[in-house]
Amino acid sequence: MSDNSQQPIVVKRIKKVAGGSHGGAWKIAYADFVTAMMAFFLLMWLLGNASKGDLKGVAEYFQTPLKVALQGGADSGDSSSILRGGGQDLTRTNGQVKRGDIEAPKRTINLQALTQEEEKLEAERLSGLKGRIEQMIDSNVNLRQFKNQLLIDITDEGLRIQIVDEKNRPMFDSSSAELKPYTREILHQIGRALNGVENKISLSGHTDATPYAGGDKGWGNWELSAARANASRRELIAGGMDEDKVMRVVGLASAVPFDKNDPFSAINRRISIIVMNKKTEDAIWREGKGQSQPPVAAGTPAAR
Repeated sequence: MSDNSQQPIVVKRIKKVAGGSHGGAWKIAYADFVTAMMAFFLLMWLLGNASKGDLKGVAEYFQTPLKVALQGGADSGDSSSILRGGGQDLTRTNGQVKRGDIEAPKRTINLQALTQEEEKLEAERLSGLKGRIEQMIDSNVNLRQFKNQLLIDITDEGLRIQIVDEKNRPMFDSSSAELKPYTREILHQIGRALNGVENKISLSGHTDATPYAGGDKGWGNWELSAARANASRRELIAGGMDEDKVMRVVGLASAVPFDKNDPFSAINRRISIIVMNKKTEDAIWREGKGQSQPPVAAGTPAAR
């Protein structure tokens, strides 16, 4: 028999669980609560600063959303508000707008500044071409001896290259449009150099004031100067210049003398090649077309 006086031994084992009711779930709940409160207070701030018309428009939207979305109009959020915005232009002071009323965004272009920048870049290109031609003349033995007859300068029209006569070394045969061999060499070299820029060129022939003595009736200094200018055009192309670069070929006879004090001077007999700037090109284009406005190139802001 067992002894009733003895008590059973009970071993109590406590199972410890890490975290328990103090785990991280409460942090997520608290973050959600804070986020919701922040959104609530932001909503209250917006409603407090909205105008009466905007509030009425919001209320109408939730009552009949399709009407507002499709028609817009009065009391549909089109009242002025301190919260600017409407359509695609953030500078609008109206609220909602109808889809048909949305205007394309407008760009403001400073055309004067753009034109000045283009003219500056073009002047730099023409100045660089002038330097290359002068360097070509100095480095070429055949051209160096004609350096005094090659006059290069920058004018309002662009880069001007003049090939002038000397008393004992003319560019053409007397009273003829036939070029001397050295004149052909000069024009060939210049023609290749002109391909270095995209600008168009203008050619003009000039004579002195001595009357033309030979040839058929009606043939004079005007015809001779035009024939010499055209002969020079052919030699530039023969030297490798793109024929599409030529925009104008004219004969001016003795109307524009180089030496105004002596219209009979040999230096007045010359060929003038002008690498035209954009302004001069546009002026010639308008003159030929009889228009007062220059052509608009594709891709420019005015062409869009």
